[in-house]
Amino acid sequence: MTPIKQSVCWGVVASAGEPAEVAKKVKEIGYSSIEMSQPDVFPIIKDAGLDIAIFVGHKSLADGLNKLENHERIYDELMASFELAEKYEIPSILCLSGNRYEGVSDLQGAEICAEILSRVAPTAEEKGVNLCMELLNSRVNHPGYMCDSTEWGVHVCKMVDSPRVALLYDIYHMQIMEGDLIRTIQNNIQWFKHFHTAGNPGRHDMDDQQEIYYPAVARAIAELDYQGYVGHEFGPKGDDRIAAAQAAYDTWNVA
Repeated sequence: MTPIKQSVCWGVVASAGEPAEVAKKVKEIGYSSIEMSQPDVFPIIKDAGLDIAIFVGHKSLADGLNKLENHERIYDELMASFELAEKYEIPSILCLSGNRYEGVSDLQGAEICAEILSRVAPTAEEKGVNLCMELLNSRVNHPGYMCDSTEWGVHVCKMVDSPRVALLYDIYHMQIMEGDLIRTIQNNIQWFKHFHTAGNPGRHDMDDQQEIYYPAVARAIAELDYQGYVGHEFGPKGDDRIAAAQAAYDTWNVA
């Protein structure tokens, strides 16, 4: 099995103290990365000896890649994000499909997303940075979100046909939409360049009060020689954010 490189989202631990002290504590747990922070935190993360696995590359979740009128804006935002990724040696940038809207089918939306991703893919390849479109649930947290199934997301990636255009497979979100997590991951691992985690229901800790058996999911990913990061993105139920980050790390420390 390949040891899993673990990352914690900044929002999980940010309130645990001063940023530099928080980053130090995350490093001491054994994490490789803190991700999904604002750029002003990037230098603090790097100074602590941690990677930045991924950050959001453009605006916005609901109004994203699947509208042609957004493409010039998103192109400019992604170009700026590539510069940040290069400066801080960040391997992946998060992209968002946007919500469904009247007059555009899911198939048409996929084609529109592929159009802008194809336009920026050469820069991603040149910089060696992954563009990861995130799979989110449209039933509970993000009603209307278009990239809400693995099949749809893979279809977009196949249309773009770039080694740097891939998916962020959010295990919590896809448990809500699809289930069958391990088989889906095994069958589609070539399209997944980043993972997110959280317990379901509630999007809280990965403890024995939620329905996903994360040790089995972690072992399945480790057995696939996955080289990317797994980022923990959940709302701790308790007040001790560092303890919650420690418990998440221990759950995934399987290889």
